[in-house]
Amino acid sequence: MNPAHLIDQPDVAPTFTPPADVHVTRDVMVTMRDGVRLAMDIYRPAVAGAPIATPLPVLLERTPYDKLGTNHGDRTRDDPIPKSKPELAVAFVRGGYVVAIQDCRGRYASEGVFEKYLSEGPDGYDTIAWLADQPWCDGRVATYGLSYSAHVQSAAACLAPPALAAMFLDSGGFSSAYHSGIRQGGAFELKQATWAYKHALLSPETQRNPARLAALEAQDLKAWFKQMPWSEGHSPLSAAPEYEKYLLEQWRNGLFGPYWTQNGIYARGAYDSYADVPMAHMSSWYDPYSVTATENFTRLAARKRSRVKLILGPWTHGQRSVTHAGDVDFGPEATLDGALAENYVALRLAWFDAWLKPWAEAKDPLPSVSLFVMGGGSGRKTPEGRLDHGGHWRSETSWPPQDVLVTDYFLSEAGALTTKPQAAQEAFREYVHDPLNPVPTIGGAIASGAPLMEPGAYDQREAPHIFGCKAPYRALRDREDVLVFETPPLESDVEVIGPICARLFVSSDGVDTDFTVKLIDVHPPSEDYPEGFAMNLSHGILRARYREGFDRETWMTPGEIYLIEVEAFPTANRFVRGHRIRLDVASSNFPHFDVNPNTDEPEGYGFAPRRARNRVYMDARRPSRLLLPIVKR
Repeated sequence: MNPAHLIDQPDVAPTFTPPADVHVTRDVMVTMRDGVRLAMDIYRPAVAGAPIATPLPVLLERTPYDKLGTNHGDRTRDDPIPKSKPELAVAFVRGGYVVAIQDCRGRYASEGVFEKYLSEGPDGYDTIAWLADQPWCDGRVATYGLSYSAHVQSAAACLAPPALAAMFLDSGGFSSAYHSGIRQGGAFELKQATWAYKHALLSPETQRNPARLAALEAQDLKAWFKQMPWSEGHSPLSAAPEYEKYLLEQWRNGLFGPYWTQNGIYARGAYDSYADVPMAHMSSWYDPYSVTATENFTRLAARKRSRVKLILGPWTHGQRSVTHAGDVDFGPEATLDGALAENYVALRLAWFDAWLKPWAEAKDPLPSVSLFVMGGGSGRKTPEGRLDHGGHWRSETSWPPQDVLVTDYFLSEAGALTTKPQAAQEAFREYVHDPLNPVPTIGGAIASGAPLMEPGAYDQREAPHIFGCKAPYRALRDREDVLVFETPPLESDVEVIGPICARLFVSSDGVDTDFTVKLIDVHPPSEDYPEGFAMNLSHGILRARYREGFDRETWMTPGEIYLIEVEAFPTANRFVRGHRIRLDVASSNFPHFDVNPNTDEPEGYGFAPRRARNRVYMDARRPSRLLLPIVKR
C-alpha cells in the first residue's frame, strides 16, 4: 500500500536556498526541562547573507508535520500551489520578524517519544522561554499555526509563558478535546485512528526501521475499519506500539475525568490563568474545531483585557483560500483572500504588526467576529460540477450575534418539522439500529479522515465511492434506520446563525445506544439536480449512557423514556425561500464516530454487538424538538 496519498502534508519541502536577505540556522537543538532536545530552524533578517544584530519579535510555529514541510492550506486564492514552511518564513522575516519553526517531540529531527497532544504545553513553554533569552529576540514571542500547530499554542498559553505576546490559532486549540475533537457526545472520533496511521508511517522510528515501515505499509486500513474495535497487537498500528497505545487510551477513556483535563487537551480548566495576550481564533463550518474556536472566543473574551477575535468561514479544515467545501461552492466571496485581507500571510502580518509594532501605528485588522453566512446562491451546478449555494460575510460584536432568537421546531409523527407543538396524546417513530450496518458518513466537519471519509458539504445520498455504502445506493432519507423531519417549502428566507441543539424524548430496547442528528438545507428539484440536493450543515451525537453527565455511565432501562439533549456543531446558513429545513435522526454516523454496539461493554470493547430498536417520541407530553438560532430582523 502506498501511503503517500494519505499524508496531510508532504514529507519535505523542495530544496530551499535562502535569499540573501534571510539567514537560516538549521536544527538548533533546544533542551526541554526533562533533557529531551527539540530541533528548531531559525530564520533571521540578513544583509548579504549575514544576520542582523537588531533584536526583533519572534514568530514561533511548533509542528509535528516537519519544519521543512508544506501545509496543504498555505496557498492563496490566486495561486493554488501551497508554499512551504521555509518559503512562508521568508515572507514573515521580510515583514520584520525572526521566525522559529520547531519539530514537536518525537517527530522528524526532534528527540523523544511522541505522545499526541500531552507534551506540548511544557515543551511550548520551555521553547518560548529559550527564544526570549536569545540576543536576537527582543523578549517577545508570538505564535501561529494550523490544526496541531494551533493545539500546541493553546497548550502553552494555558501555562501563561511570560514572553508570549500574541497568538493566531487556526483551526485548533482544544477547549475540551473530550467534548469536541477527540470525542463528541461521548462517542469516539475515528479521525484519530486515520491520523495515527498516517503519522506512524512518518515517525522517526518508522523511518529508521525498514521492518516497521514494511509492516505498516502492508496494512489495509479500509479492511481494519470493518474489524472494530481494535486492541493491543490487533490493529493497523501494531508495528508502531507508541501510536497504538495513545490511540487505544483515547478510545477507551469514555468517562470525562482526569485523563481529559490534562494540559494540551483542556483549555476550559485554565481560562482564568490563560495568557492574556491578543489572540485570534479561526475555524470554519466544515472543520472539526468550530466548537473549540467559538468556546475559546466566548470564554476568553469575557475574561481577558487583550483583544480576542473570532473568524468562521465556509471551508473545510485549513482550506481558507478556496470557495468550495466538498460538492458545494459558496461563491467568489467565500475565501479569506479579498474578504479579510489580501491573503492569509498578509492577515497574519497585519495581526502581529498591530500588537508587536506599536511604533508603526498599525491598526487592529479584525472586527470582534467575522463570520460567513452560507446560502443565497443560484442553486445551479457550477462549471466545476458543484452546487452553487452562495453566501456572504458578516461582521459582529459577539457570538452568537445579538439579533439571534432560539426558536423551537417540533418533530411530528408524519415527518413534519413545525413551530407548532404536537397535540397527539401519544406519537412516536421507531427504527432498528444495526451496528453491523451503520449509517455511512457523507461529509461533515472532518479532518485527516482520508481514505475513509471526506469533509465538506454533500448531497446526503449513498454512492459507490463512499465508505460503507452498499447497492442500491439510496438517499439517506430512504434508509429504514434514518428518521427524517422537514418543513414545507419555506415561504420566506430563514437565517440560522449559532450552535445547534436537539431535545429528544427517546427510548430503546437496549441498555445503551447512540442518537445522532444532522441539520440539512434541502434544495428543491431543478434542471441540474432533478432529485434536489440535501446539503448537510451540522451534525451531533450523544451516547445514551452519558445522558446524565459525561463523568458517569447510567444505563437505560429498556422501554423507559428519557429526555436527552444532542448538541451539534454551530453553523451560519440562510435557508432561502422554496428550500426546506430538515433534521435527520439516527443512531450511527460511521466512520466519523465509532459504532455503539448497544451493550454495556466498556468503551472500545464492543465485541458482542446487538441490534437495538430505538424510538423518538413527538406528542403533547413528550415534544421532541430542534432548537434553531434564527436571526430576527
